[in-house]
Amino acid sequence: MTQARHTYDVVIVGAGAAGIGMGVIFSQLGVSNFVVLERGTIGASFQKWPQEMRFITPSFPGQGFGALDLNAIVPDTSPGYTLAKEHMSGCEYAEYLEAIARHFAVPVAEHMDVQAIHKKDELFQIQTGAGVIDSRFVVWAAGEFQYPREDAFAGEQYCLHNSQVQTWAELEGEAFLIIGGNESGMDAADHLVQLGKQVTVVTSGKHHLEEDDDEVDPSLTLSPFTYQRLEEASASGRLTIKPHLRVTRVEKTGDIYRIHLSDGETWTQLTQPICATGFRGGLSAISDHFDWEQAGEAALNQHDESTKTPGLFVVGPSVKHGNVILCFIYKFRQRFAVVAEEIGKRLGMSVPESVIAYYQRNNMYLDDLSCCEVKCEC
Repeated sequence: MTQARHTYDVVIVGAGAAGIGMGVIFSQLGVSNFVVLERGTIGASFQKWPQEMRFITPSFPGQGFGALDLNAIVPDTSPGYTLAKEHMSGCEYAEYLEAIARHFAVPVAEHMDVQAIHKKDELFQIQTGAGVIDSRFVVWAAGEFQYPREDAFAGEQYCLHNSQVQTWAELEGEAFLIIGGNESGMDAADHLVQLGKQVTVVTSGKHHLEEDDDEVDPSLTLSPFTYQRLEEASASGRLTIKPHLRVTRVEKTGDIYRIHLSDGETWTQLTQPICATGFRGGLSAISDHFDWEQAGEAALNQHDESTKTPGLFVVGPSVKHGNVILCFIYKFRQRFAVVAEEIGKRLGMSVPESVIAYYQRNNMYLDDLSCCEVKCEC
């Protein structure tokens, strides 16, 4: 005789900011039959950041005046206060997530690698390295840092993706080429310049210090934290930015790297080019469960549920609705209660209005995406 498998009401995949945040609100709503699956340990993706990398969104405890810490995932908590840091490292933020999970007794199963998800009738079958787990609902909360983009141009395998760097101090050489001029590229440039290196950044975008930027949404342009550091790096004389230019191919012959550019030029160098070309997104691992928009976005309904696979919800930086990009913690945390409330209702629960009101009071209940236009009058 074989023992019947336990069926969960909800399985959350990923124990990062989104997964732990969802785990807390499920507990607060009275959902007890759920688990968070994590392939590593709590906050594993944050722990893999380069040692020098810091949060670009500042943390500050302002709850008493109605201003929730930008990096908090639960009301009445503040990583800024907990860690006494305004711009935390990845490892420091993982400590905050661990403290939250411990305080709210979130059930986390670590070292559970989700390999595939299948749906049979009304149940999801979640294939892990330890066997199959059944669940009525799945909340996909896997982050993006573990899925680096590796197909931006031919020969990208000869480059070093910025997510593979443990510390910028370990790189040998005096001159470096960085491919990509957004947040991660400029962060890499800043740290290498601080180490006394000569750095060239190739970006298909504009030169942030020389061209006007009409965008004010930090999801689409550099954050003030990065912009300030970029100015300082540029003033050192060791930073060169090549805007409106793309790398089309990288070749390696012996110890020589050849970088082919969209303007027809070819550069050669001895140090390995650094790729800051972004990430594929956490949904790439289960892409078959989604319809995809022309812009490359997963089609989700008003509750952030897959339009193709009912019962599969998404939280975290992969969530997009038209021009609304929820890629920062202070953005995507506002959808936790929306998703949890919907799942609670489908489980037949009487969802506590006091809990929903609690999240609403703390600006963590965004159910009207039409109000998300970013404006700056000055």
